[in-house]
Amino acid sequence: MPTREVATKPYPDQRPGTAGLRKKVAVFQQPHYLENFLQSIFDCHPSLRGASLVIGGDGRYHNRDAIGTAVAMAVANGVAKVIIGQGGLLTTPAASHLIRLRGAAGGLIFTASHNPAGPEGDFGVKFNVAGGGQADVALTGKIHAHSRELARYRICDGLEIDLDRRGTQQVEGLEIEVVDCVEDYAQLMQKLFDFERIRDWIKRGGRLRFDALHAATGPYARRILVEMLGAPAASVVGGVPLEDFGGGQPDPNLIHAKPLVEAMMGAEAPDFAAASDGDGDRNLILGRGLFVSPGDSLAMLTAHLDRLPGYRGRVHGVARSMPTSRAADAVAAALGIECQQTPTGWKFFCNLLDAGRVTICGEESFGTGSDHVREKDGLWAVLAWLNVLAVTGKPLAALAAGHWHRFGRHYFQRHDYENLSAAVAAQVTSALRAQLPDLPRREFSGLQVTHAEDFAYVDPIDGSQIEHQGLVVTFGEAARIVLRTSGTGTEGATLRLYLERCEPRDGALERPAAEALAPLAAIAEQITRIGELTGRKNPNVAT
Repeated sequence: MPTREVATKPYPDQRPGTAGLRKKVAVFQQPHYLENFLQSIFDCHPSLRGASLVIGGDGRYHNRDAIGTAVAMAVANGVAKVIIGQGGLLTTPAASHLIRLRGAAGGLIFTASHNPAGPEGDFGVKFNVAGGGQADVALTGKIHAHSRELARYRICDGLEIDLDRRGTQQVEGLEIEVVDCVEDYAQLMQKLFDFERIRDWIKRGGRLRFDALHAATGPYARRILVEMLGAPAASVVGGVPLEDFGGGQPDPNLIHAKPLVEAMMGAEAPDFAAASDGDGDRNLILGRGLFVSPGDSLAMLTAHLDRLPGYRGRVHGVARSMPTSRAADAVAAALGIECQQTPTGWKFFCNLLDAGRVTICGEESFGTGSDHVREKDGLWAVLAWLNVLAVTGKPLAALAAGHWHRFGRHYFQRHDYENLSAAVAAQVTSALRAQLPDLPRREFSGLQVTHAEDFAYVDPIDGSQIEHQGLVVTFGEAARIVLRTSGTGTEGATLRLYLERCEPRDGALERPAAEALAPLAAIAEQITRIGELTGRKNPNVAT
């Protein structure tokens, strides 16, 4: 099979965000577009030559074609072995584990996470380095700069791979191994959690429902929850991966998982329900009549983690992204463990995990995980919660109430203003940034601003620095307002406004979040003028 160099032009828009490169499918289908980005990775990360590379994706439209291109280019660029998930499927956390387990030099994960799929939808590619974590800011910057100058790429012609048949084949000096996409991950979960206790909880009548939203987590959920833990087959819905995710958006929040949320509010609701996203790294946690916010989920799991087999005696610390509620901070203070605040993006947790400074991490965007991999992990969070329910013998609502009475409750909401023009988004952020120096001298509806900043981060491990990660207005321990521009969409700009209010442990702990946060939302509008400047009366999504 001939290997050749193909002349090409650079694509200046190939700037990876915090979770890789995401564009419309039609953009990736342009001649040479994907090839240019992949060649930039091979050129900027030469340790792939002569080493192993893990490849997989979330099963969305264009996944199989992209994997074929990646393998053909791996041959041409001197990769010694590629390890591919059967059917082209690998969840992001499972890929991270496989990179670590096999000692691979990196991994290519084809996903646009929670974004919609299909021919008119989104596609994406992210590169994870040895150790299983996302490429850092320095490497993604180098890849982007290289993509702007690229004049050629290398590819092998005529390569055919059967992605559905497990086994090993040799092609032009490259070893191609198609592996069971679930098995290694399932074995890891067995080491971390008490499967016998969870099985017993189910046998004693514990009922659960998991919605895979027709994305990559379906096979994992069926294998682990049904085959290994004994849940009824009907406990897993949306379990068959589809190229368009069944026409829905695989975003596990109160809007896109609405049928599951509504089912949990009824009299016949199961004890526990959850959902995951396209590539399996996010999670939605629900109890009967209760939504557990991501910040609360992180805090509550941190409080109970030491009771789970894989974590006994080794809960060293917790980390959260800056916009995530400070609920975990209260737990860390009570337990006497470290608590770190980082920018948004899982890559910022990896140094802390590698150094053993923290054991569990979380983001407000429905992401939770631990040091078992270097990505957030939706199914890990589900199993952690099931283990906590089995160990405590309490319903989730009782666990939440007990937690709030011990630590206080951090009411939290995120308001997304989507598809704004870049100019309007910049106008809102610039207007707030200009106010920051004067805000600490002001009071709003009885709340005194104690601090206002444009959040910057200095990595405590390697000393690297990053600035302009979000605008923060703090009202002491009582409340916070955060405004930042999101980088996960493929159309227009998205502004995210975060509202957080802490109710002390002897306060009003059972109110709906929207009601508890309404006064703070009014203050946020007064300070940011987001409704006035965007012309939007309400956010597109509030979660």
